[in-house]
Parts: sequence; structure tokens; C-alpha cells
Amino acid sequence: MTEQNRYPEVVISKQGEEFLERGQNWMYQNNLVHADDECTDGGIVTLVDEQKHYIGTGFYSPVSHITVRLLTRNKEDVIDSAFFQRRIQSACEFRKTTNFDNLSNCRLIFGEADLLPGLTVDRYNDILVSQISCNGMEQIKDEIYSQLLEVLKKDGQDIKGIYERNDIKVRDKEGLKEYKGFWKNADLPTQLIINENGIRLNVDIENGQKTGYFLDQKSNRVLLRNMAHGKTVLDCFTHTGGFALNAAYGNASAVTAVDVSETALEEGRKNAELNHLEDRIQFVQADVFEYLDQCKEGQFDIIVLDPPAFTKSRRTIDHAYQGYKRINEKAMGLLKNGGYLITCSCSRFMEIPMFEQMLKDSAQSSGVLLKQVSVTQQNSDHPILWTMDETSYLKFYIFQILKA
Repeated sequence: MTEQNRYPEVVISKQGEEFLERGQNWMYQNNLVHADDECTDGGIVTLVDEQKHYIGTGFYSPVSHITVRLLTRNKEDVIDSAFFQRRIQSACEFRKTTNFDNLSNCRLIFGEADLLPGLTVDRYNDILVSQISCNGMEQIKDEIYSQLLEVLKKDGQDIKGIYERNDIKVRDKEGLKEYKGFWKNADLPTQLIINENGIRLNVDIENGQKTGYFLDQKSNRVLLRNMAHGKTVLDCFTHTGGFALNAAYGNASAVTAVDVSETALEEGRKNAELNHLEDRIQFVQADVFEYLDQCKEGQFDIIVLDPPAFTKSRRTIDHAYQGYKRINEKAMGLLKNGGYLITCSCSRFMEIPMFEQMLKDSAQSSGVLLKQVSVTQQNSDHPILWTMDETSYLKFYIFQILKA
């Protein structure tokens, strides 16, 4: 440890240094040159180049492929309680500015995008749901949670408890156990009803997808609502009915919601009943690919394709490409001339250029023209840090389909 640094040192290779100079905040194992003996799993370290020039300060992990997750590039920073309080405050102020009309149901902290690596926090009414994916954050979670509750309390927001959804596989890569439950064993409900843009939704924070619900699509669902009036709508991979509910709420003439999971569909039916829309949505349990094969050309005005990630690694990207192409090609053919295709991908490995090429290939194969209506990504409470590709994952496109 040099005199100018407060923490044990990790030395990075020239190749890794160049990667970080482009704005990446992760140092990978293959760029490790040396780590001081004082470096501890989950501890704070100083990252330096081979000439001992300061690069940044962050969490260290000797077992993960991500050896260092940077917290700051300012060598004057002390990583203490006040440091994390400032970061949490900044994240919350960002949501107050960009999501002022839906603060009770939003993502409060989005890991690296909020410069709080390995930490995700979603809010559902008066319950926070957290996920921690790195050992450094796990070790200081009590401090982080206390700071978060204090920041919200000072802002006049009453939070009753924090539920930990640390049942995620990525923790295995950090040598962390999976678990879930209320922090400090709070006796609070795990079944909640939230209000998303006027629609009431059941949320299961204990067993639901992600932290209980797909908050990242809430602004995109409104785009469908605004164009659904009088239209026949097919919502594929509906899950618990998010898009279908918005279509019905927007006075679509008919809405069909398809998913392979009967459990998810049952939740969708409950959501429809909760909003008095049960007579306006037909829920169908079926494999979406097989269901589309049975539909007729020109049957729908709007088709929504919101599939689960077809790939979670670069190794299977070619297979995923064919899956996306097959389903988009089919949907284009089933739409009426002048109908609308809403199509998206939640896989960060299906990058924008590849997804757009897939759409062009699908249109050519289907013999249609794509007239772009809008292109968006995840909701702004899931911000994208342009130097961290990992924070950009959702792609959301709306096209009018023109048939010659």
C-alpha cells in the first residue's frame, strides 16, 4: 500500500486500464496483475496501473470474474457512511425528477447506473425490495439499508420494511448464498396491490418475477394504451397481463392475452378482476409459437411481443436471433395491412444493431414494410449509463406494418 492510498492495492494490466479509460467500471480477473495480501473478499481496495498511478477505488472479489467494481475515480473520496449517503440521496433525487408521478412504485437504485454497484432496490408502496449481487455490498448492507430508510424518512416518505430477494443465481459467482426474507425479520405482508398509471396490480414480492413485477415497462405499456382504442389486440407472453390490461383500459375492442404459464395467467385474471376488465380480456394458456401458427392472416390490429430473454449469454446469441426472427416474422404476417407491431427484447446480449437487423430480415421475409412509430428502452427509473453496456438491456419498438 502506498502512502497516498488508504486501502490495499490491486494492480491492473495495460489492457484492463484501457478498458476502464473508456468508462467501464468493472475490472475483470483476466486483467489482474497483482493484489496485496491485505485485500479481503468484499473489502475496499485501491486500483492502480502497473506504474502505481491511481485509477479508482472499489469493492474487491477474489472469486468473481469481476475482480473490482469501482465506487469512485476520485482518490480523495473516503468510502464511509457519508459517501454512501450521498450516493443514495443522488439516486432518490434522480427519481423525484424523472418519475415524480410514480414514486410509490419505481426502481430507486439501479446498481452501476447509480454508482452503487451490486445493489438494486425497488419500491412497492411502503415496502422496499432489494437484491444484492456482490460481496462488498452484502457486507455493508445494514449500513446501506439504514441510510436508505433515513434518506426517504427525511423526505417525508414512510417505509415500513425492506424485503430481500437475494434468491438470484448471480450471487453464486460471488461466493454468496441465496436467500430471501424481510430484513430484521419484519412481520409484513408480501402480497401487495400497487397502482401503475391508474391500473391496480397484484404484486407478490416473495415469489414474483424479478423483485415482484416488471417495473421497467411501465411507460411503454402506456404507449399501447394510448393507441388501443377500437383495436383488436394480441398480447403475447403476457405473464400477469401488464400490456393486455393497458390495452383493455384504453378501450380496445378485443384483447387476447397468451402465455404458457397457467400460474401467471391466473394472476393476470386476478388483475383483470381488480380493474373490472375481466369481461374484456381473453386469457389463453398456450405456447406462443404454437398459438401464432394457428392464427389467421390479418386477424389483429395490434400484436405485442414481449418474450422472456431468449439468451442470457453471448454463446447462444445465434439461436436467440432465430427465435426472435421467427416470432416477429409470424406476427408481421398476422397483422392487418396498416396494423401495428409492438416488439421488444429484454436481453442485453441481443444488442440494438443485431435486434434491428433481425427486424429488417423479418420484414423482408414477410414481404412487409416497417413504418417506425417509436423506439424506446427501459423506463427512466432504470437509467442507462452509456459507458456501462450492462445497464442497457430493454429494446422497445413500435411499427406500422404496411403490406404491398
